[in-house]
Order: sequence, then structure tokens, then C-alpha cells
Amino acid sequence: MALNLNCRYLDRFVSEEELAAIAPEVDHARSCLYENRETAAGNTHHGWLTLPRDYDKEEFARIKAAAAKIRSDSEALVVIGIGGSYLGARAAIEFVRSKNYNLLAKDDPKVFFVGNSISPTEIGEIMEVCRNLDFSVNVISKSGTTTEPAVAFRLFKKLLEEKYGKEQAAGRIYVTTDKVKGTLKALADSEGYAEFVVPDGVGGRYSVLTAVGLLPIAAAGVDIDALMAGAAASMEKYAEPDMWKNDCYRYAAIRNILYRKGKKIELMVSYEPDYTLMNEWLKQLFGESEGKDGKGLFPASVIYSTDLHSMGQYVQEGERHLFETVVTFREPKRDVLVEATAENADGLNFLAGRTLSYINRKAFEGTVLAHTDGDVPNVVIEADKMDAFTLGELFYFFEKACAVSGYILGVNPFNQPGVESYKKNMFALLGKPGYEELAGALRERL
Repeated sequence: MALNLNCRYLDRFVSEEELAAIAPEVDHARSCLYENRETAAGNTHHGWLTLPRDYDKEEFARIKAAAAKIRSDSEALVVIGIGGSYLGARAAIEFVRSKNYNLLAKDDPKVFFVGNSISPTEIGEIMEVCRNLDFSVNVISKSGTTTEPAVAFRLFKKLLEEKYGKEQAAGRIYVTTDKVKGTLKALADSEGYAEFVVPDGVGGRYSVLTAVGLLPIAAAGVDIDALMAGAAASMEKYAEPDMWKNDCYRYAAIRNILYRKGKKIELMVSYEPDYTLMNEWLKQLFGESEGKDGKGLFPASVIYSTDLHSMGQYVQEGERHLFETVVTFREPKRDVLVEATAENADGLNFLAGRTLSYINRKAFEGTVLAHTDGDVPNVVIEADKMDAFTLGELFYFFEKACAVSGYILGVNPFNQPGVESYKKNMFALLGKPGYEELAGALRERL
């Protein structure tokens, strides 16, 4: 297995006695996913738990076929979705391929993500790019009525139909939505679009290993067989019920122990810029799962060493209300050698013969020691390399840790009631029928 939870930097912050004390709560949380799931909060959204083994093999084959078609007839794929409908896919493409994937893609289609904001600048720029490219669209929405992706789909559907005509455009639209109901499902049925399923029992932030994430990931040339194999290996390993033998459960326990000691912020850290969107995926996973009932760690993120020159001072000497969860990789995707120069004008000849990966590792080691000396606990998750198999392991590891951690916290890790508040206000202010009374009240406050 490629993952390892390194707790050596936690000795001053979390004791074995504290872990032993919380172990019964961990076991209760585990039982909410297994033996006692019928009475557990959010139990209708446990479908992700066995997904790496029980996924729909027929649909998986159709996903690979659709991805192959997109790769053969499209210079670009526009992925339309918000939250869990885009973060996992984008994170996977950048993790396995590159943060600079669209710049480096030659024989692969560029992948653009829209519908995750209502910025006219961002959407307009991508529309302009697509006017000059053969492109396809993958729209992802359980209902089809979420404002941000629905508006974006309206715009890109029109662009496709203007470019190719209605019939040919239909062959370039791939819909990932509910299996039986919803606005988008009805439209896909009537127009003959290729359809894939957002499965019941798998919430948006847990959906990356379904068609929601797999189609765009495969279209970018990522090996989704290896991705699912990594997740399956992770599922098997982290089924171990004993917290002392299960890194996933111990990580969940450590997060809650630190939270109870006043560490209210979890700072997700990596030393690889290609991990940036994984941090964003994690922020949604933990923030939406735990931030309710007046509880929950606040998930934030940094990329070192870049952010050591902006946030490093605060982390080192600011308020002691955070801890760091650092994900490191033993092997870089590529490496660069530092060579000596005759003049040594920058004084860096002492690095001659060293690789950048070696220097990056020493940056991590120096930082973790400095931060723990400064009373910032550091949880370190070690992984082998940034490939599809390892990513599958990480996806499942964090999903399960999040579910267990939420149950320890005493919240439902699978709902998000607070997300609806802004939507009601936005609909009212936009003049959506049925919201007139609320609109009047809101305008008085603006």
C-alpha cells in the first residue's frame, strides 16, 4: 500500500492515552457505517462505502467508450458542474497529469471547467476559446436546476448548436444526472444525449469515483482502471475495525482530539502545486460534511514552499488555533538536477549535484520541525507517487476518514442544509416566481 500515517510529529500534542480514550467513539462511528447503519444519520448516503468494488461495470465500460470518442473528435471538453460535480475531476486531472495540463496537452483534449461560478469574464473567455475548437460538453447535475451549471449549460448548448447544428451538437453532449427524474434527465431523454448516472446513495462530495468524476478524468487520459483499483485496495485496507491498526480511523481520531484541544483550523498542506485542487476537494469534503450545528474544523489550505513566503509567518507565530495535515510524496513525477556554475554568483554551488526533489524534501523536513517547535501539530500522510492508483487510495482514505470524523463530532456527515440559504435569497433577488415576499424583505436590508 502506498499510504502511511506518520504520527512522529504529534508526540507533544496527542498522547496514546488520549487516543485510547477516544477509541470507543471511533468504534461507534465505525458502527454507524456498518453494523448500526440503519439508525445512523445520513444512512441513505452510504453508497460510496463499497463503490470501488460494487460500481456499475456496464456503465464503467460506457464511460471509457465515451471518453475515447471525446478524445478522438474533440480538441476540448467543457465540464459543467459545481462543488462535487467538478472538484474531484479537476483535482484528479491536475494530480495525475499536471496543474498545467491544458498547456501541455498535445494529443489530448483540453479540459475546461465552468458552471462553478457565475463570472461573466471566466465563462465568456472559455466560450471564446471554444468557438475556434472542436469541443464537447459534459454537464453534471443531479437535478439540472442548480443555477450556476444550468446557466452555463444553456450558454454552451447554444454555442454547440450554432457551431454544429442541433443534431450534430446532440452527439457532443454528455449528461451525468439522476437515473430516473429531474429537468436534466428529461431534456437528455428528449434530445437523445448520451446519459450517465449520478447514483442514489452517493452525495456530490463523495461522487468522484462515479460517472460524475470518471468521464472527464478518463477524457483527460487518466487510467480510471488504476484509479478504481487504488480505491478498492484502500477500501480493503481501511475495513480493519481496530483503530490502532487502521490509519484512516486514527487520523479521524487525531483530528477530533486536536479540535477538542482548541485547534479549530485544519490546514491542508502539500509541497506539490499539482495537489492544489486536491486541497480544494478536501475543503469541500470536510467543510460541507462537518460544518454544522455550530461545530466543525475549518478547512484551509496552502502549498509550500510557495505559501511559506506569505502564510509562513502566521503559521509559525500567529494564534495557536490550527494544526497541519501534510501530504508528501516519495517520488516526484519528474526531477531536475542543480548544476554548479563557475562564478557561483548566487552562492548556491553547495546544492550542485542535488535534485529539486531532494531540496523540496529538505524544505518539508525543515518546516515540519520549525512548525512543531512553534506548537503547531503536524499530521503527515506519506504516499508513494502522484499516479492514478495512489489517487484512488487517497480519495477513499479521506472520504472514510471524513465520515468517521463527522460521526465522532456528532453531526450528520452527509447533509448540507446550510447551502440552501444563499440560494433562496439569490432566487428572490433575481425575481424567480414564488419568492416575491422574500424579495421585498431582502431589498429593504440591502
